[in-house]
Amino acid sequence: MKNRRYILVGWLCLSASWIHAQEDSIDIQVQLNYKSKTLNINQVVTFKNRSSQALDTLYFHAWAEGYRDNSTPLSKRLIEDYDKRLYLAKKEDRGYVQIDSILIKNETYSYFSKPAAKDIIGIVLNSPLEPGQTLNIRFRYFVKVPHLKFTGYGRDQFVYNLRYWYIVPAVYNDGWQLMSNKNMDDLYTRPTTYKIRLIVPDGINVNSDLTLSKIVNPPYSIYELSGEHRSDIELNINAFNDYTTFPTHPKVITNLNQTGLNNDLKTDILNRALAFIKTELGAYPFEKILVSETIYDKNPIYGLNQLPELFNPFSGAFEWDIKMFKALTRKYLENTLFVNRRTDAWLLDGIQSYLMMQYVSQYYPEITAMGNISKIWGIKSFTIAKLGFNDKYAFVYQFAARRNYDQPLTMQADSLSNFNRKIVNKYKAGLGLQYLDEYLNEQIIPQSIREFYKKSRYQNTSSNLFKSIVNSATDKDLSWFFGDYLTTKKKIDYTIKKVVKTQDSVKVTIKNNRDFAAPIAIYGVKKNDYVFRKWIAPIDSSATITLPKGDYTKLALNYEFLYPELNHRDNWENLKGVFNRPIQFRFFKDVEDPYYNQVFYNIYNGYNYYDGLILGPRLYNEAIFKKKWLYKITPTYGFKSNQLSGSASFVYQHIPEKSSVYRITTGISGNSFHYARDLRYSRITPFVNIEFKRKSLRDVGGKGISARYIAVNRETPEDQQALESDRYGIFNLRYGYSKPEIISDIRYNIDLQTAQKFGKIAVDFRYRTLTKSRRQLDFRAYAGSFLYNSTDTDYFNFGLDRPTDYLFDYGYLGRSESSGFLSQQIIIAEGGFKSKFENPYANRWMLASNGSVSLWRWLELYADVGLYKNKGFDPEFRYDSGIRLNFVHNILELYFPLQSSLGFEPSLPNYSDKIRFVLTLDPGSIIRFLRRGFF
Repeated sequence: MKNRRYILVGWLCLSASWIHAQEDSIDIQVQLNYKSKTLNINQVVTFKNRSSQALDTLYFHAWAEGYRDNSTPLSKRLIEDYDKRLYLAKKEDRGYVQIDSILIKNETYSYFSKPAAKDIIGIVLNSPLEPGQTLNIRFRYFVKVPHLKFTGYGRDQFVYNLRYWYIVPAVYNDGWQLMSNKNMDDLYTRPTTYKIRLIVPDGINVNSDLTLSKIVNPPYSIYELSGEHRSDIELNINAFNDYTTFPTHPKVITNLNQTGLNNDLKTDILNRALAFIKTELGAYPFEKILVSETIYDKNPIYGLNQLPELFNPFSGAFEWDIKMFKALTRKYLENTLFVNRRTDAWLLDGIQSYLMMQYVSQYYPEITAMGNISKIWGIKSFTIAKLGFNDKYAFVYQFAARRNYDQPLTMQADSLSNFNRKIVNKYKAGLGLQYLDEYLNEQIIPQSIREFYKKSRYQNTSSNLFKSIVNSATDKDLSWFFGDYLTTKKKIDYTIKKVVKTQDSVKVTIKNNRDFAAPIAIYGVKKNDYVFRKWIAPIDSSATITLPKGDYTKLALNYEFLYPELNHRDNWENLKGVFNRPIQFRFFKDVEDPYYNQVFYNIYNGYNYYDGLILGPRLYNEAIFKKKWLYKITPTYGFKSNQLSGSASFVYQHIPEKSSVYRITTGISGNSFHYARDLRYSRITPFVNIEFKRKSLRDVGGKGISARYIAVNRETPEDQQALESDRYGIFNLRYGYSKPEIISDIRYNIDLQTAQKFGKIAVDFRYRTLTKSRRQLDFRAYAGSFLYNSTDTDYFNFGLDRPTDYLFDYGYLGRSESSGFLSQQIIIAEGGFKSKFENPYANRWMLASNGSVSLWRWLELYADVGLYKNKGFDPEFRYDSGIRLNFVHNILELYFPLQSSLGFEPSLPNYSDKIRFVLTLDPGSIIRFLRRGFF
């Protein structure tokens, strides 16, 4: 204890003289307490006012505070990302900052923080800090280190992976640049000189890219770390060191070591990668660079990280090289360029993606996006199998743009969807730099990147500097790029409208299909190679250009996909031959091939009790990218009914961009299957659906209106007369709203139906929430009433426990069964009861509610209550309750009735017939469940 006191006194005396001579510095003494899982910190921050204004309040970021409770921005962000681990965390796994004292000029200061941003603290000064003045602020505090399972930073039993673990002054640049921890690894700081004395138990290893020395003073080890012009400091502290230091320049310290490559080969790969980055950017100013597995895992190469090791289609050398290159470039850029990545992320993202493309083009030009999978017989003929590794950038952007999922590159990063922040915007930014590089030529972009890197080192900078560098290097107007390309989501889309051949030339009319005028590349193509390429200045509407005749058979726009374009299908014209786009049949869905009219086909399989196994070909034109005109034709055969069946749909969809409407879909669909033994139904439905935009792409759910007319024709048994329930038409108008967050899920819809003999209106409300005690509460309320009803059948009535589904919307496996296993299938609609009652139908009105509460994981208790009325009868009350096994919500569930209006049901005969189940086989529902929180 005495030794520790001497160490502290010596450190304070040394740091006082060191700080006096320095500016923009942070001096930390920190001791790790393994038992309490805390960092005890004494810290001196030297802050200089570099603005032209006097500052009466200083702000600091204390991002470790973001783990304290469920009200922090970090916790809320993780909930938005469908990650509930922090929300449900035990107290011992959480983290926080406890400040004991703040001293300025030997005076004690208090601090404040706002409830909505607890990880940002402010200190009101007794006297303003004038421009050019420097102030020393002394903090004494401790940090409770959170578990690393939440964000990748924190601790587990043996490892402390620390980032954003100490208090950092905020940047003042035209106002305070304040930002909360949102698991985006983008804290904006000034270049800072660090001196850290870290005290850990003896035998513990420390990895860092700072200059490091070690003093053994049992029972402790003291690590002294220092560095100048640094951003944030990442430390890895562990009992079993899994990091390797490679003898490169700079030295690479990493635990990204999954592959079986030997270290000599890895060193050669790293040397090549570092030499490439140095050539493209400039020299790295520090001796070491730390690349943790966490850095890569949070920004992986998508496609590599989704496949298990056994099925990885890439060689070990390529996989490790490309993973390390991406992680290296990120750390290289983040450690040397002080850019506000929350508000100005596009340039660093763009440079990284641009360097990735250049690196792959130089060293792996033969690698395809699918790796060795593209060589497999039956797959290699697909268009997607022919995509090069770099083709994925334009491919992914086009996928998002066609669905209107894209967002502007300059949008604040925490407002982007995960899909855009992690993938699409990075790709579009890289493609943009490649676009400029090809358009400007003369090495302007590579030189501008190097100049930007050189001028920006050791100081705060922004993409405005890069803009001025590029503009000063060319006479071409680049307002289209630094304007619409970056600041809007406007899309590039040109088409060859007309071609006129003369004796010695070809006149080509090019039309701009959108409101974004950008440069165009036109090619003369022969077979699979281009004969010439010519850049054309931006065209606002249309223009005709004249090209000399030559040895080419096709004209194409953007043949090399050098820039992101919305639609490539209308980019070319065949100068020889009758058909511009012949028909091509493809087995399974594929990427669009712009040179063919593609028809996709696969094998449809389904099942219902009356048709049995249903098989047949499915013909459709929907590729991986969305189209406006869609058709799907599925003739099938039922192997039990021995009858033909099937479905078809013809759809037009429009996605307006400058509107509150996300998508308008109109069309007609039809299907014909059996609804009972030897009895067929046929349904034809013309429809219009209007989906409204979400407030932002980070919101989940949505709202929409649908209108449709359902015409149904059911076959009648030969020994019965036709009933009004056998042939009917219903107009259906519905408004739906959903917000399916991971903690609170709210949905409701209002449904209006009108037919010749009845009209009805109903409201279905559903609420699902997860409590802090990990209990799942599920509540549903339903209210329905007939507006008029002159039918003489129960077929159109409200159902208490099993709706008749006269609209044929639900996925019943045996819709007409009244006994047996398939009759026990339940779809939670209308009354939503699980117990079966006599006379469960209502021809006037129905009120019902369903609720459940979890007991343990997927084990729940449920209860239903309902009141319904028929003409000429008093309202009837029913209730039921029991056990619910909620394996996958709305996809796989089991219900075991206990107590109900029938009595104690386990004591009643044939109890096994009373068990109900939910089973969803619809692939679309399952996919929507799996992709929550990403789009």
